[in-house]
Amino acid sequence: MRSGGYSPGSTAAAASAWQTEVRADLFVALRLSDLVNGPGISLREHVVSSETGAGYSRSEITFASTPTRRINAVVTLPDGDGVVPAVVCIHGHGGDRFVVFDSASIYKGFAQKLAGSGYATIAIDVGQHEVYEQGRLLMGERLWDCIRAIDWLAAHPRIDSSRIGCAGLSLGGEMAMWLGAMDTRVCAELSAGFLTTMDQMEHNHCLCWKFDGLRELVDYADIYALTAPRALQCQNGLQETETQFHVPLARRALLQIEPAYSDLGAAGCLSLHIHNGGHEIDLPALELFFQRHL
Repeated sequence: MRSGGYSPGSTAAAASAWQTEVRADLFVALRLSDLVNGPGISLREHVVSSETGAGYSRSEITFASTPTRRINAVVTLPDGDGVVPAVVCIHGHGGDRFVVFDSASIYKGFAQKLAGSGYATIAIDVGQHEVYEQGRLLMGERLWDCIRAIDWLAAHPRIDSSRIGCAGLSLGGEMAMWLGAMDTRVCAELSAGFLTTMDQMEHNHCLCWKFDGLRELVDYADIYALTAPRALQCQNGLQETETQFHVPLARRALLQIEPAYSDLGAAGCLSLHIHNGGHEIDLPALELFFQRHL
């Protein structure tokens, strides 16, 4: 049995203690403890280009992820001077930071839709399959870059740091799972096309998700449970095949997430949205989720 699995029926205090312990263990396994516990890293932002239109500005920027590595991002800010909520928008395998703005893609242009609806957004690249810095892990570097996207949002004077969400599809759904679980500044997480089990992901999938020590600690349901009591919606499509992100597996995984939400008094903050499509974002459900929680 995995050592980090959640025990249903815990008190709220015990549930919170479990989350703290598992997060610490996962940061060690991800080889991120030095960054998480180290001194703050200056963003050293550089604006590459910027344009306005459709009620918001859109900029391409770079900023520091670690003391020696910089990353690229696309950010949008609504016109005006008011403080706004924000969403980290995350792509999947074969995509990049631009595809989440493409309305003709499986992402349904969700980043563009949010930008036009008054949210700030940030999109970074997470699809790499190489480790950039010696001693790091692929999944650790992907997650750390997402955490640094939160850092950028939290540092911006126009953004309400108490209303930050994240959303992604496929690998992006996986990274949304990790980000919401490991960074408690995320108050609303939408993970599309990913809710499943690790046993399922051992076959017919890219094994970039897997690293030493992970399966001994948790299954995906446990990672999702780290988001409790904050808002979480998973989306799975009925057209997903048995070898992919199959709805019956998603339902089974949800049953393992529910106890943590129940024990923390937040059963109403967890939902599995099943739609009639396939491996894609359900845009109306995404919009409604963030309207409710951000």
